[in-house]
Amino acid sequence: MRKSGYVFTPFEAPNQTPFDKLFDVFSELITHTSGDVDEALDWLNILDKEYNLTTEDYTMEDFIEDLKKKGYLREEIQPDGQGQLSITAKTERVLRKNAMDQIFGKIRKNGAGNHKSKKSGQGDESTGEFRDFQFGDSFENISITESLKNAQINNGVGEFRLTEQDLVVEDTHHKSQMSTVLMIDISHSMILYGEDRITPAKKVAMALAELITTSYPKDTLDVIVFGNDAWPIKIKDLPYLNVGPYHTNTVAGLELAMDILRRKRNTNKQIFMITDGKPSCLRMPDGQYYKNSNGLDQMIVEKCYTMAAQARKMHIPITTFMIAQDPYLQSFVEQFTASNKGKAFFTGLKGLGEMIFHDYETNRKKRIN
Repeated sequence: MRKSGYVFTPFEAPNQTPFDKLFDVFSELITHTSGDVDEALDWLNILDKEYNLTTEDYTMEDFIEDLKKKGYLREEIQPDGQGQLSITAKTERVLRKNAMDQIFGKIRKNGAGNHKSKKSGQGDESTGEFRDFQFGDSFENISITESLKNAQINNGVGEFRLTEQDLVVEDTHHKSQMSTVLMIDISHSMILYGEDRITPAKKVAMALAELITTSYPKDTLDVIVFGNDAWPIKIKDLPYLNVGPYHTNTVAGLELAMDILRRKRNTNKQIFMITDGKPSCLRMPDGQYYKNSNGLDQMIVEKCYTMAAQARKMHIPITTFMIAQDPYLQSFVEQFTASNKGKAFFTGLKGLGEMIFHDYETNRKKRIN
């Protein structure tokens, strides 16, 4: 049972049923363990012994039985005849929703002003502000209440008249469709030195997936992972994502991301890349891997810069979220970002999701005059 990288603190959840209290903790554990139910329950038993999460009236056995009855766990019979517990699609949805609430909920608490613009026009998202009617404005955007109020002020109430000068429209932003590829580094360094970096990355991916599928159904989100190679994963598989004994083939990830976006019809496209280490691997034309973990290999980084420039020509901005603050890595990311004219954030694990959502919410709006 893995123990390194996990730090748990006492958690008080007033006004919750015994099941809900345990389920909140179990949901966090199942994300940490990449969907391994047995390991998550082992951790839950350890926490129960330390913090008395269960009682004589509601035991761990009662909780597990409720997980099955409520459709969060299923028991699968293995070839050896033994039963093995696994999470269900219902649990996967709950994990995505919880991730969105944890990350996106923090942004909503920041208050107004995060996404205001001096430019506005016709569109389908209200700004909450009004302006005089102009030729070409859609009649659907006319505010009847404000326009009638203007008519009474301008023309009096004795003989009601509504003129073009009285009309007021509610300003809107046009929301453009956005195609996003989220790249997640699953190289071994994402769990090195006892620091769990893959779990926050998974939460961000789950939250972003939930946000897009529920709030922006016309948008598209593709998730890819990259280690020695790069490959796409399904949104439903995000809770099970784990690192491997891989180097970091950033070029393979960018090639796959650009290939996916090249086939999208949406005009607006972008790449988000979450990584904590330098590019250290290339796949050569003969199929062999070229790997170098010592410093920044000039051949590898030059190829990365070339890919960034190609994405720029395709009008695909790349936003890099570097979960490391080594000076030489910052230098690489800065040059990489300059090649793409994209964005870069150097961050610890705290606040990573909030920054990605700010960027997503900003970039997906196309403002017009």
